[in-house]
Amino acid sequence: MVILLRRTLNKEDEARALVREWLVSSGDIEPDNATGTLTIRIHRMANSVHDKAIAALLEELTGQAFCHPETGAKLIYTLV
Repeated sequence: MVILLRRTLNKEDEARALVREWLVSSGDIEPDNATGTLTIRIHRMANSVHDKAIAALLEELTGQAFCHPETGAKLIYTLV
């Protein structure tokens, strides 16, 4: 994840700190059985630069089309 964040952030230390912040941030999980998706809504970060970096990371993760290991639901990540 740090490598992906480095595309938008200049310093590796800043990217590592942002990953730590993101992993403990609040969010919501919304399953949709009709479409077979699981939407993870991450709440905004402390500043707009971090929001931009996290939004790019979440877009990349969504693009990878990961599925939940137990349900098979496609994971969709968004920043709210």
